[in-house]
Amino acid sequence: MRRMRKSGRFVGRRRAIVLPAALGALLAPCVQPGFAAARPPAKEPSIAVPYRAAELWRQGVTGRGTTVAVLVSFGDPGIEKFMAEYDKTYDLPPADIRRIEPVGKVPSCTDPGVNTENCRAWESETRIDVAMIHSLAPGARIVVAATPVDETQGETGMPEMMRALDHITEHGLADVVSMSFGSPEENFRDPRSIPRYGKSFDRAARAGITLVAASGDHGPTGPLRDAPDRTHSHRVVAWPASDPRVTAVGGAQLHVDPEGHRTAPDTLWPRTGAGHSVRFARPAWQHRLGCPDVAPGRSVPDITMQGASGTSQSAPLFAGVLALAAQLHGGRLGNVNPALYRLGPLGAAAGITDVTRGSNDYGGVRGFTARAGFDTASGWGTVDLPAFTRALAAAVR
Repeated sequence: MRRMRKSGRFVGRRRAIVLPAALGALLAPCVQPGFAAARPPAKEPSIAVPYRAAELWRQGVTGRGTTVAVLVSFGDPGIEKFMAEYDKTYDLPPADIRRIEPVGKVPSCTDPGVNTENCRAWESETRIDVAMIHSLAPGARIVVAATPVDETQGETGMPEMMRALDHITEHGLADVVSMSFGSPEENFRDPRSIPRYGKSFDRAARAGITLVAASGDHGPTGPLRDAPDRTHSHRVVAWPASDPRVTAVGGAQLHVDPEGHRTAPDTLWPRTGAGHSVRFARPAWQHRLGCPDVAPGRSVPDITMQGASGTSQSAPLFAGVLALAAQLHGGRLGNVNPALYRLGPLGAAAGITDVTRGSNDYGGVRGFTARAGFDTASGWGTVDLPAFTRALAAAVR
């Protein structure tokens, strides 16, 4: 069963991942045409197949020259070994990984005072994050920024996450930052917390860094702060996904054959986080949305990606998409939301693929239903990778 653990991240699996095959059937190898590199691969993770990533790779668009960072608690000291095996399995070029500990030495999962189960889950999260980015943008460098404090529901561990983001910003370490964690806005007891943390997003925005975050794995609700195994009895959305400076990524369910080719249109992943913020007003780029379920607050998500392992899979996948678009653009993209909402109404012409089926009721709370055009459940839908990356690269101002 996929659910959020006691920590605030959105974890799709309850055990640590130790082998590439454990990432699931969507990562099974399949034969594909050549890769734009010295040694073309014979195989690729089939998560890349439905997004038609190889079409870009053959043209040299691999994310080369860009860097994607992931913010995680604890990280994974074995990430290089894991990815070396992953790359060997799928004949991908070696992952360019840099691990940093910008706010203090990270403890071992077996050190005194460390919740070993949560720490191991962060190792699993780190592996999913890195593998998903590398599967779509194999030429991008990946920075794993690990903090020594477990990020949990509410504010514990969040200051360290924002300090790590500031370090990335100050030292120019990334073009895109992916965040597979979050907590319902109502779980922040201090009303000054979110605005205070948001200053880090302002600094990242001024540096042109693009921020993406998972929308959550509890449909229209989310875990209670003091009882994370239970959920709110009403609609809530998670921060940082609800922040307008962040692109919120929800979950879609891909229907594919054993080789990864689509057999039917994507549908909504039934537990994807979606809803409306009570902390942020609807931003200007959402003002003209005509769907009936858009409330005065900022609507979440903006876009969806494969979420079979939860939206903590979706966010790094979209971060990989952004690395490809940044390479095409020739530089950082900054906050892509205004451009995304200009492209949305263009539909297929801009590589936007509508998600029109599915809903996300959960925990007794009525959710939202996907429908034609923009909707709260799925945002604009999902992407046709070659067309979308080119359109986004051109649309960013």
